[in-house]
Amino acid sequence: MKDKFRDLLRTILRFAGFSVIFSVVLVVVLSIIPVSWTPLMFFREMGDKIPDETPIRHAWISSDEIPPAMDLAVVCTEDQRFLSHYGFDFEQIQDALEESEEGGRSRGASTISQQTAKNIFLWPTSSWIRKGFEVWFTVLIETFWTKERILEVYLNSVEFGPGVYGCEAAAHYFFNKPAVGMSYTECAKLAVVLPNPLKYDAGHPGKYVNRRMNWALAQMRNYGYDIEATRAAAEKEKSPPKKKKKK
Repeated sequence: MKDKFRDLLRTILRFAGFSVIFSVVLVVVLSIIPVSWTPLMFFREMGDKIPDETPIRHAWISSDEIPPAMDLAVVCTEDQRFLSHYGFDFEQIQDALEESEEGGRSRGASTISQQTAKNIFLWPTSSWIRKGFEVWFTVLIETFWTKERILEVYLNSVEFGPGVYGCEAAAHYFFNKPAVGMSYTECAKLAVVLPNPLKYDAGHPGKYVNRRMNWALAQMRNYGYDIEATRAAAEKEKSPPKKKKKK
Protein backbone atom coordinates (compact mmCIF):
# COMPACT_ATOMS: atom_id res chain seq x y z
CA MET A 1 0.00 0.00 0.00
CA LYS A 2 2.83 2.37 0.90
CA ASP A 3 4.63 1.55 -2.35
CA LYS A 4 1.50 2.39 -4.37
CA PHE A 5 1.13 5.68 -2.49
CA ARG A 6 4.79 6.56 -3.17
CA ASP A 7 4.38 5.71 -6.86
CA LEU A 8 1.26 7.87 -7.06
CA LEU A 9 3.02 10.73 -5.29
CA ARG A 10 6.00 10.47 -7.64
CA THR A 11 3.68 10.50 -10.66
CA ILE A 12 1.87 13.59 -9.36
CA LEU A 13 5.14 15.40 -8.65
CA ARG A 14 6.55 14.52 -12.05
CA PHE A 15 3.39 15.75 -13.77
CA ALA A 16 3.44 18.95 -11.71
CA GLY A 17 7.12 19.51 -12.51
CA PHE A 18 6.54 18.90 -16.21
CA SER A 19 3.55 21.27 -16.21
CA VAL A 20 5.57 24.04 -14.56
CA ILE A 21 8.48 23.64 -16.98
CA PHE A 22 6.16 23.43 -20.01
CA SER A 23 4.22 26.56 -18.99
CA VAL A 24 7.43 28.54 -18.45
CA VAL A 25 8.86 27.44 -21.81
CA LEU A 26 5.56 28.26 -23.54
CA VAL A 27 5.47 31.77 -22.05
CA VAL A 28 9.11 32.40 -22.99
CA VAL A 29 8.52 31.21 -26.58
CA LEU A 30 5.42 33.41 -26.93
CA SER A 31 7.39 36.40 -25.71
CA ILE A 32 9.06 36.33 -29.14
CA ILE A 33 6.75 34.81 -31.77
CA PRO A 34 3.32 36.09 -32.89
CA VAL A 35 0.25 34.48 -31.32
CA SER A 36 -1.80 33.28 -34.27
CA TRP A 37 -4.50 31.30 -32.43
CA THR A 38 -6.16 31.36 -29.01
CA PRO A 39 -8.45 29.00 -27.07
CA LEU A 40 -11.29 31.54 -27.36
CA MET A 41 -11.05 31.44 -31.15
CA PHE A 42 -11.30 27.66 -30.98
CA PHE A 43 -14.40 27.74 -28.75
CA ARG A 44 -16.04 30.39 -30.94
CA GLU A 45 -15.22 28.31 -34.03
CA MET A 46 -16.98 25.40 -32.37
CA GLY A 47 -20.16 27.48 -32.18
CA ASP A 48 -19.91 29.04 -28.73
CA LYS A 49 -22.25 32.09 -28.66
CA ILE A 50 -21.80 32.99 -32.34
CA PRO A 51 -23.25 31.35 -35.49
CA ASP A 52 -21.21 28.52 -36.97
CA GLU A 53 -20.83 30.32 -40.29
CA THR A 54 -19.15 33.38 -38.72
CA PRO A 55 -15.62 33.61 -40.17
CA ILE A 56 -12.58 34.16 -37.96
CA ARG A 57 -10.98 37.53 -38.69
CA HIS A 58 -7.51 37.92 -37.23
CA ALA A 59 -4.25 39.50 -38.37
CA TRP A 60 -1.15 39.93 -36.23
CA ILE A 61 0.67 43.28 -36.34
CA SER A 62 3.72 44.45 -34.42
CA SER A 63 3.56 46.98 -31.60
CA ASP A 64 4.99 49.59 -34.01
CA GLU A 65 1.87 49.24 -36.16
CA ILE A 66 -0.53 49.62 -33.23
CA PRO A 67 -1.37 53.31 -32.77
CA PRO A 68 -0.37 54.72 -29.35
CA ALA A 69 -3.98 55.90 -29.05
CA MET A 70 -5.13 52.26 -29.06
CA ASP A 71 -2.71 51.41 -26.25
CA LEU A 72 -3.88 54.47 -24.35
CA ALA A 73 -7.58 53.75 -24.89
CA VAL A 74 -7.47 50.23 -23.43
CA VAL A 75 -5.29 51.30 -20.51
CA CYS A 76 -7.71 54.12 -19.68
CA THR A 77 -10.84 51.99 -19.98
CA GLU A 78 -9.62 48.58 -18.81
CA ASP A 79 -6.73 49.04 -16.39
CA GLN A 80 -5.46 52.51 -15.49
CA ARG A 81 -2.76 51.13 -13.16
CA PHE A 82 -1.43 48.76 -15.84
CA LEU A 83 1.97 50.43 -16.14
CA SER A 84 2.61 50.46 -12.39
CA HIS A 85 1.21 47.17 -11.06
CA TYR A 86 2.77 43.72 -11.31
CA GLY A 87 -0.20 41.91 -12.79
CA PHE A 88 -2.85 42.39 -10.10
CA ASP A 89 -4.67 45.55 -9.02
CA PHE A 90 -5.35 44.79 -5.37
CA GLU A 91 -7.17 48.09 -4.83
CA GLN A 92 -9.68 47.20 -7.55
CA ILE A 93 -10.05 43.68 -6.16
CA GLN A 94 -10.77 45.08 -2.67
CA ASP A 95 -13.28 47.59 -4.06
CA ALA A 96 -15.05 44.84 -6.04
CA LEU A 97 -15.25 42.60 -2.96
CA GLU A 98 -16.66 45.40 -0.81
CA GLU A 99 -19.28 46.30 -3.42
CA SER A 100 -20.27 42.64 -3.69
CA GLU A 101 -20.62 42.30 0.10
CA GLU A 102 -22.77 45.43 0.21
CA GLY A 103 -25.08 44.00 -2.45
CA GLY A 104 -23.89 46.38 -5.15
CA ARG A 105 -23.37 45.70 -8.83
CA SER A 106 -20.97 42.85 -9.43
CA ARG A 107 -17.98 44.00 -11.46
CA GLY A 108 -14.72 42.50 -12.58
CA ALA A 109 -11.31 43.55 -11.33
CA SER A 110 -9.15 41.77 -13.88
CA THR A 111 -6.13 43.64 -15.17
CA ILE A 112 -4.95 43.68 -18.77
CA SER A 113 -2.26 41.20 -17.74
CA GLN A 114 -4.87 38.80 -16.32
CA GLN A 115 -7.06 39.16 -19.39
CA THR A 116 -4.07 38.46 -21.63
CA ALA A 117 -3.18 35.35 -19.63
CA LYS A 118 -6.78 34.13 -19.90
CA ASN A 119 -7.09 34.91 -23.63
CA ILE A 120 -3.83 33.26 -24.67
CA PHE A 121 -3.48 30.25 -22.42
CA LEU A 122 -6.88 29.30 -20.95
CA TRP A 123 -10.47 28.42 -21.72
CA PRO A 124 -13.21 31.12 -21.59
CA THR A 125 -15.58 29.57 -19.03
CA SER A 126 -15.24 30.85 -15.48
CA SER A 127 -14.27 28.59 -12.57
CA TRP A 128 -11.99 28.63 -9.54
CA ILE A 129 -9.64 26.17 -11.28
CA ARG A 130 -9.32 28.43 -14.30
CA LYS A 131 -8.84 31.42 -12.01
CA GLY A 132 -5.95 29.62 -10.33
CA PHE A 133 -4.27 28.95 -13.67
CA GLU A 134 -4.94 32.57 -14.63
CA VAL A 135 -3.01 33.76 -11.57
CA TRP A 136 -0.11 31.47 -12.46
CA PHE A 137 0.12 32.59 -16.09
CA THR A 138 -0.29 36.24 -15.08
CA VAL A 139 2.76 35.91 -12.83
CA LEU A 140 4.68 34.27 -15.68
CA ILE A 141 3.93 36.90 -18.32
CA GLU A 142 4.65 39.72 -15.88
CA THR A 143 7.98 38.01 -15.18
CA PHE A 144 9.07 37.13 -18.73
CA TRP A 145 7.29 39.73 -20.86
CA THR A 146 7.60 43.50 -20.94
CA LYS A 147 4.54 45.71 -20.50
CA GLU A 148 4.85 46.61 -24.17
CA ARG A 149 4.72 42.91 -25.12
CA ILE A 150 1.68 42.30 -22.91
CA LEU A 151 -0.17 45.16 -24.61
CA GLU A 152 0.96 43.97 -28.04
CA VAL A 153 -0.34 40.43 -27.45
CA TYR A 154 -3.53 41.67 -25.78
CA LEU A 155 -4.42 44.02 -28.63
CA ASN A 156 -3.66 41.33 -31.20
CA SER A 157 -5.85 38.68 -29.57
CA VAL A 158 -8.73 40.33 -27.71
CA GLU A 159 -12.23 39.87 -29.13
CA PHE A 160 -13.74 43.08 -30.57
CA GLY A 161 -16.82 41.55 -32.17
CA PRO A 162 -18.26 38.25 -33.44
CA GLY A 163 -15.29 36.48 -35.03
CA VAL A 164 -13.16 39.65 -34.91
CA TYR A 165 -9.87 39.33 -32.98
CA GLY A 166 -7.19 41.95 -32.60
CA CYS A 167 -7.20 45.64 -33.41
CA GLU A 168 -5.97 45.18 -36.99
CA ALA A 169 -8.89 42.94 -37.96
CA ALA A 170 -11.26 45.20 -36.00
CA ALA A 171 -10.02 48.34 -37.78
CA HIS A 172 -10.64 46.77 -41.19
CA TYR A 173 -13.98 45.25 -40.17
CA PHE A 174 -15.51 48.29 -38.47
CA PHE A 175 -13.72 51.25 -40.12
CA ASN A 176 -12.35 49.91 -43.45
CA LYS A 177 -8.79 50.93 -42.66
CA PRO A 178 -5.65 49.47 -41.05
CA ALA A 179 -5.15 49.91 -37.32
CA VAL A 180 -2.32 52.38 -37.80
CA GLY A 181 -4.77 54.76 -39.51
CA MET A 182 -7.36 54.82 -36.71
CA SER A 183 -8.27 58.09 -35.02
CA TYR A 184 -8.47 58.64 -31.26
CA THR A 185 -12.26 58.40 -31.49
CA GLU A 186 -12.13 55.07 -33.32
CA CYS A 187 -9.62 53.68 -30.82
CA ALA A 188 -11.91 54.75 -27.98
CA LYS A 189 -14.90 53.07 -29.66
CA LEU A 190 -13.04 49.78 -29.87
CA ALA A 191 -11.86 50.00 -26.27
CA VAL A 192 -15.29 50.62 -24.75
CA VAL A 193 -16.94 47.58 -26.37
CA LEU A 194 -14.42 45.19 -24.79
CA PRO A 195 -16.49 44.30 -21.72
CA ASN A 196 -19.11 42.79 -24.05
CA PRO A 197 -18.00 42.76 -27.72
CA LEU A 198 -20.80 40.38 -28.72
CA LYS A 199 -23.42 42.87 -27.50
CA TYR A 200 -21.95 46.25 -28.43
CA ASP A 201 -20.94 47.30 -31.95
CA ALA A 202 -18.04 49.71 -32.48
CA GLY A 203 -19.01 50.22 -36.11
CA HIS A 204 -22.62 51.21 -35.36
CA PRO A 205 -22.50 52.55 -31.79
CA GLY A 206 -25.66 53.18 -29.86
CA LYS A 207 -26.20 55.68 -27.04
CA TYR A 208 -24.38 53.58 -24.47
CA VAL A 209 -21.25 53.12 -26.61
CA ASN A 210 -21.20 56.80 -27.57
CA ARG A 211 -21.54 57.83 -23.93
CA ARG A 212 -18.73 55.46 -22.92
CA MET A 213 -16.62 56.67 -25.85
CA ASN A 214 -16.87 60.29 -24.66
CA TRP A 215 -15.92 59.16 -21.15
CA ALA A 216 -12.95 57.22 -22.59
CA LEU A 217 -11.73 60.25 -24.56
CA ALA A 218 -11.89 62.37 -21.39
CA GLN A 219 -9.89 59.71 -19.52
CA MET A 220 -7.33 59.65 -22.33
CA ARG A 221 -6.90 63.41 -22.08
CA ASN A 222 -6.53 63.19 -18.31
CA TYR A 223 -4.10 60.28 -18.49
CA GLY A 224 -1.98 61.96 -21.16
CA TYR A 225 -1.99 61.44 -24.90
CA ASP A 226 1.69 60.43 -24.94
CA ILE A 227 1.59 56.89 -23.60
CA GLU A 228 5.26 56.34 -24.48
CA ALA A 229 6.29 59.06 -22.03
CA THR A 230 3.84 57.71 -19.47
CA ARG A 231 5.25 54.18 -19.87
CA ALA A 232 8.83 55.45 -19.50
CA ALA A 233 7.90 57.38 -16.34
CA ALA A 234 6.19 54.31 -14.86
CA GLU A 235 9.18 52.07 -15.58
CA LYS A 236 11.50 54.64 -14.01
CA GLU A 237 9.29 54.75 -10.91
CA LYS A 238 9.34 50.95 -10.61
CA SER A 239 13.14 50.72 -11.01
CA PRO A 240 15.11 50.67 -7.73
CA PRO A 241 17.15 53.81 -7.10
CA LYS A 242 20.81 53.54 -8.02
CA LYS A 243 23.20 53.54 -5.11
CA LYS A 244 25.68 56.35 -5.05
CA LYS A 245 29.27 55.28 -5.31
CA LYS A 246 31.44 56.13 -2.38
CA LYS A 247 34.36 58.36 -3.21
